[in-house]
Amino acid sequence: MYQFINLVQEMSPYLLMGFLLAGVMHAFIPGDIYSKYLAKPNMRSVILAALFGIPLPLCSCGVLPTAMSLRREGASKGATVSFLIATPQTGIDSIIATFSLMGLPFAIIRPVAALATALFGGEMVNITEGNKGAGKIVCKNELPHYDNDGKHYNEEQKKTSTSFAGKIKETLHYAYIDMMESVGKWLVIGLSVAGLITIFVPDSYFEIFKDNSFTSMLLVLCISIPMYLCATGSIPIAVALMMKGLTPGAALVLLMAGPACSMASVLVVSKVMGKRTLIVYLFSIILGAVGFGLAIDYLLPREWFISNLVANDVCCETESSLFASCCAILLFVLLVNALVLRRFRNNKKFSINQNNTSSETNINSNNPMKQTFVINGMSCNHCRMSVEKAVLSVKGVTSVSVDLDSKKAVVEGEFSLEDVCKAIEEIGFTCSAK
Repeated sequence: MYQFINLVQEMSPYLLMGFLLAGVMHAFIPGDIYSKYLAKPNMRSVILAALFGIPLPLCSCGVLPTAMSLRREGASKGATVSFLIATPQTGIDSIIATFSLMGLPFAIIRPVAALATALFGGEMVNITEGNKGAGKIVCKNELPHYDNDGKHYNEEQKKTSTSFAGKIKETLHYAYIDMMESVGKWLVIGLSVAGLITIFVPDSYFEIFKDNSFTSMLLVLCISIPMYLCATGSIPIAVALMMKGLTPGAALVLLMAGPACSMASVLVVSKVMGKRTLIVYLFSIILGAVGFGLAIDYLLPREWFISNLVANDVCCETESSLFASCCAILLFVLLVNALVLRRFRNNKKFSINQNNTSSETNINSNNPMKQTFVINGMSCNHCRMSVEKAVLSVKGVTSVSVDLDSKKAVVEGEFSLEDVCKAIEEIGFTCSAK
């Protein structure tokens, strides 16, 4: 139990700093920059997509609507796959957390492996799809945008008018509220699994694979591919398994394949981009993870990857610093606010909003004043925000309220039901009007 508490205290300062940097990126980097240069099916767009994706703090499910939005806004198939591979494996928050628990070598190799795998996968899609995988360059000024009163607005003018103080507020809100809602649940699950492994798995459990690194990697692949793991939540699990004898290379396979190959990713890629693209996507991730894992186990000194674990184990015998304890308490408070208090308030607000739906519906069913939609496939706050953004882009929509728990959205305005469902389905979810 003490090891689990020490693990949380060790990660907390780095997680808080990583979330803050993620908020800075969100508030100060224009969103359309991620699709502006990704339309052509060439290596340049693949490289840019991977470089854009590596620092973004999006989890395996959160990256799906973002990637599908890039595809809808003009990104090529190769660039989209490159983004899909690179983004969930890393993130500025998970890179910092990797450094805190697993040391500098892991923190360097993890994004390098993600970059190499993304480049390979994206270029393979370019080769197999050819010009059919090209995207359409979309000019943002040609797209209609509406504010809450149904009036047109220019996105760039809106961003330019935002004050520096407003961006700071947006940074903090995204970092410690939106990000906490998206990643918090999986972080808690990852820490809990790590604690259970530490307590119940015998210390010599993985020693049977010490002379067969490839077998241990296949075992990790079988475990990690079907289950959901986010980039940050997978770190404590990898640490706990390494402390029980798992090789560093197999731990890297867990860090790479777990976040990038969830069942949600497999289903969405297959549905939106086709089975041939799905095969290239999975093959690239597995090949990259196993290849870099074997390189770690057979080409690099083992001491590079286990020295930090030994140091952390020694630290468990000493008292944690006051700063680390305060950070752990702050992280706990933020998680409670995001996962319990805010969810309770949002559910209550959504229930009130939904109860008024039936009394405010237009007689013409094609243009309701307020309509409820059932949306399947959402699993994090990034999914919710992506749905809200997609629905608000539909002509005639004046407001939208999405509830993650009930998988429902209440949309207001004069709009077409088909247009709303089409916008939601284009980012990888299923939709039906209630």
